[in-house]
Amino acid sequence: METFTLLLTLTAALSAYFLWFHLLARTLTGPKAWPFIGSLPGLFKNRNRVHDWIAENLRATGVSATYQTSIMPFPFLAHKQGFYTVTCHPKNLEHILRTRFDNYPKGPKWQTAFHDLLGQGIFNSDGETWIMQRKTAALEFTARTLKLAMARWVNRSIKNRLWCILDKSVKDNVYVDLQDLLLRLTFDNICGLTLGKDPETLSPALPENPFSVAFDTATEATMYRFLYPGLIWRFQKLFGIGSEKMLKQSLQIVETYMNNAISDRKETPSDDLMSRFMKKRDIDGKPINATILQHIILNFILAGRDTSSVALSWFFWLVMNHPKVEEKIIKELTTVLEETRGGEKRKWTEDPLDFSEADQMVYLKAALAETLRLYPSVPQDIKQAVVDDVFPDGTVIPAGSTVTYSIYSVGRMEKIWGEDCLEFKPERWLSVRGDRFEPPKEGFMFVAFNAGPRTCLGKDLAYLQMKSVAAAVLLRYRLLPVPGHVVEQKMSLTLFMKNGLKVFLQPRKL
Repeated sequence: METFTLLLTLTAALSAYFLWFHLLARTLTGPKAWPFIGSLPGLFKNRNRVHDWIAENLRATGVSATYQTSIMPFPFLAHKQGFYTVTCHPKNLEHILRTRFDNYPKGPKWQTAFHDLLGQGIFNSDGETWIMQRKTAALEFTARTLKLAMARWVNRSIKNRLWCILDKSVKDNVYVDLQDLLLRLTFDNICGLTLGKDPETLSPALPENPFSVAFDTATEATMYRFLYPGLIWRFQKLFGIGSEKMLKQSLQIVETYMNNAISDRKETPSDDLMSRFMKKRDIDGKPINATILQHIILNFILAGRDTSSVALSWFFWLVMNHPKVEEKIIKELTTVLEETRGGEKRKWTEDPLDFSEADQMVYLKAALAETLRLYPSVPQDIKQAVVDDVFPDGTVIPAGSTVTYSIYSVGRMEKIWGEDCLEFKPERWLSVRGDRFEPPKEGFMFVAFNAGPRTCLGKDLAYLQMKSVAAAVLLRYRLLPVPGHVVEQKMSLTLFMKNGLKVFLQPRKL
């Protein structure tokens, strides 16, 4: 009798669940959702092309470019936590990033996943903690001294290291992995700017730096927390296995390196970003403790290294495949340099661009912006709704649910950018006469540098660095792809190329 009652109860519960799920599934758009496992099968099947998969689903939803789906297991037991909204609608992005900014913090799910790596740093915090760091960083990033320091680090890296390595590859007729070289260059630069220490990873021997390797491993292991249910990575962390074991080992190396850097700065203060933060006070008026300081600086290293190098990698790949764009960039570079350095071509490639020269590179900036439209360094971001809300396109957002805005998808929507949205077309960023850089009038069509209160503070520094490196490479060399080399995306926090960018170089005759 008891067995019969149990079976009857179980049957009734399952029937209720399947009826509920059937009714729920009719209201959802996006990838197919299955009972108990939600949309995980689709996510797993497309795990190596997640961003294109999201873009395809968004395109299929129509004009609004928003879909809602149940992605986590057991949505009946945890509906709000398992309910995802994914959007790339500019009006919705404006709503999330500016209009209702306070209703869409990072949220506990994101913060928990990234806490071990980023702590309460600026990219993993909300409220007063974020405001304090934002205000402090804003003062530093608007200072001309920081811009001058960045220019010095970039120009020295190009002149004394990058050019030497590329010249040697030409002489020896061997290919280089340009993505690796760019990562090393931006890593050395951001470490110099933030820590006052030059790890010299961009040197002829291309040495492995323990901190750099550990940092890469830690960010990749953290990405797994973001992609898969929390139950999986928490289990791995509890037993010290899989990616969680790698994360723990890597973070120990990172922590040791950072503690040494902090100790050095306490003994010999400098003009780097860490020294400046060490003079600041936290929200309680006390000096920032070493652990928090470490995480603050790691946030800036993550942003300053990966974003620029990844953007440049995709830029060079696109330019290689669009010779007319390359021709226009070279024409602009030579025109500006003839005015600033005279007609002797040898002088054009003696030194990297200076401030005034970089500011005149309008078409080059347009090409870089167009690269970021198609291949944003950070392809998506996640928020969590605090209270019930409704998007401008009418999408209902339950309190506690997860909201993802796909930056990668925004640039690939016909309804937003037109029928030629998948074309690499720098001209779309120029004035009618082609003499001015003009971002889109709808500001939230382009959020590669974020938008609203969280707009990237280092945007101008990033463009300065990217222009300098792009000009330094293209003025001296023509890039040729290595036969058979496959360029594809790597699933990471930033849009790395999975196999790098392997190229041969030929001296350019101007």
